[in-house]
Amino acid sequence: MQGICLAILLAVAGLAQAGTGAQEAGAEVGICYGYGCAHEGVARYGAADLANLAGRLDKARSAAEERALLGEAVGRLYRLAGRQLPVGADRGGNYLDGGVEGRMDCIDHSTSTTRLLKLLESRGALRFHRVLEPERRTRFIFQHFSAVIEELTPAERIERLPPGSALARCNCTEDGVIVEGPDGAEPPSPGERYAVDSWFVDNGEPAVVLPLAEWLNGGGPNVQ
Repeated sequence: MQGICLAILLAVAGLAQAGTGAQEAGAEVGICYGYGCAHEGVARYGAADLANLAGRLDKARSAAEERALLGEAVGRLYRLAGRQLPVGADRGGNYLDGGVEGRMDCIDHSTSTTRLLKLLESRGALRFHRVLEPERRTRFIFQHFSAVIEELTPAERIERLPPGSALARCNCTEDGVIVEGPDGAEPPSPGERYAVDSWFVDNGEPAVVLPLAEWLNGGGPNVQ
């Protein structure tokens, strides 16, 4: 059945723990695995890796661009975690990785991905979205969970920018009016929510980002 895993709702605990030093410091994040967050390991991210990811996300000039880059960033963070923890063996869905150590179900993913997104947000790497708590979709007796982000308004976006950099890093005028992008560009949609679902893919691959309404209706790759 498309994009569904057997699960029960567990509270998302233990937010990403960033270093207490300067913004340039590394960080540690708890990564769940073993289904239902039965096990948890600590992934350590170096300052250089985090700065590289922040630099890539900084290239986004629209919310749509940030979402595309964000899926890649989540994949990169999981790839780095997979070099330290058994989660490197995780495959998309629940069946391709059999009973291997490090396998992750949707609760492991929604919990861990939310922590990774909050790590990026806490370091100022997200300029077009805020991180929300995971969402659940239910079909028949099955439940599936995903991390979620919400698109910011122009005013909220400008508030997240360092003083004096708003115009250079935002497709908007001084009063916050959005400037239309090139033909064919996805229009802004403040308040729109999106699922960031890493359960669909193998460890290290870009997370799937799609409108939450579509995800709630069963959207996403056809994996089990």
